[in-house]
Amino acid sequence: QVQLVESGGGVVQAGGSLRLSCAASGGTFSSYSMAWFRQAPGKEREFVAVISSMPGSTNYAGSVKGRFTISRDNAKNTMYLQMNSLKPEDTAVYYCAADTRHSVLFTTSEPYHYWGQGTQVTVSS
Repeated sequence: QVQLVESGGGVVQAGGSLRLSCAASGGTFSSYSMAWFRQAPGKEREFVAVISSMPGSTNYAGSVKGRFTISRDNAKNTMYLQMNSLKPEDTAVYYCAADTRHSVLFTTSEPYHYWGQGTQVTVSS
């Protein structure tokens, strides 16, 4: 069983930066891919970024490419999302997720069986 806990959310002005963290426990962190998703009020959960088990492969949603960077530190069992040049439309609850079953990097939510509780990011204009 994998437990995930996000932190680092908050309120920031447009153009600002935040770094989210996702601490994992249980399982073997270095063996599974990790992803960030987000859900804005009244909208469906959407993919943000994914990183392979051994850092080297990443994929981003077009809306965040060039502004967000996903990374992980397997020694610390932690994944990060550095968010720069934030926009009001980035306002959402951000969730981290773990896929312990596949080696392919999925951008849909179904393959991810473990989820954190979410952390709120609010970008003011």
